[in-house]
Amino acid sequence: MSTCAPSPFDHQKADIILRSSDGVDFRVFKLFLTLASPFFEIMFELPNRRFCYPSTLAEDPSLESLTDIQAILGAARKYSLDLIERKVCQALANPKVLEVEPLRCFAIARNARLKHETITAARYTLQQPLIPAWFAEIELITASDLLALLTYHKKCGIAVEPLLANLDWVMSHYGSSGGCNWLFLPQIPGSKSNCQCGRSTEAKFKLWAPAPVLWWATYMNETFELLRDIPSGDVARSEAEKTIQKVRSAGCTTCSSQVKANMEEFSNLLALNVEKATASIELEMDF
Repeated sequence: MSTCAPSPFDHQKADIILRSSDGVDFRVFKLFLTLASPFFEIMFELPNRRFCYPSTLAEDPSLESLTDIQAILGAARKYSLDLIERKVCQALANPKVLEVEPLRCFAIARNARLKHETITAARYTLQQPLIPAWFAEIELITASDLLALLTYHKKCGIAVEPLLANLDWVMSHYGSSGGCNWLFLPQIPGSKSNCQCGRSTEAKFKLWAPAPVLWWATYMNETFELLRDIPSGDVARSEAEKTIQKVRSAGCTTCSSQVKANMEEFSNLLALNVEKATASIELEMDF
């Protein structure tokens, strides 16, 4: 037994009734279908007819479910609904969706041969580990597609490595040790302002004459270890938050009082350079 759909699909003068698989009747107009899709303009002349109704009389539905996005995209292409296809593509490139499910977005976009959306989704996958967990839409792409994505991800990780080997970007930003004196706090015996933190002896962290605080060197080593697998600026920021908590827990009053502001600034600087390094890497894929 069927039921009637609500407005605007309940007009009594509609000349076509579409019945969904769950028994809901949609009263629609042939004119709207003809204006929305050249496909239907031709199909209406045929004895065996199939129809859909554009969303021109109602508010656009919320498209945040990738299952819905995939289904609507397929239907829009099948029936030449260009306007609806553009709206679905916009939903597929929505940062809210991409941040949560970049791999699913990549698979759907690649399957539909959407170049911009595929490349955008690939960049968002850098926020996740190189080897992804299984996801249903993986069946939409080929082994070559997945290999291209993994190769892109790996190259981005490699592109970030020189930032640790050469710290000119740090020295250029601060200008001198005075520009980042929080890295080189004095160790004066008996002084109340004495920094209690250790100093790094690693040569690669010798920016200027003084040795930097050990917790910063630890942050750099641990962050770049993670960046190999997740080459995203977000890693720099999230690890900075952990470092801030570690420094405050360590009990050095001198560092604790200024670590938050300084590490937030530095992590943003590092994140910017990570993004610059990966921006030059291209997704090698034929569209």
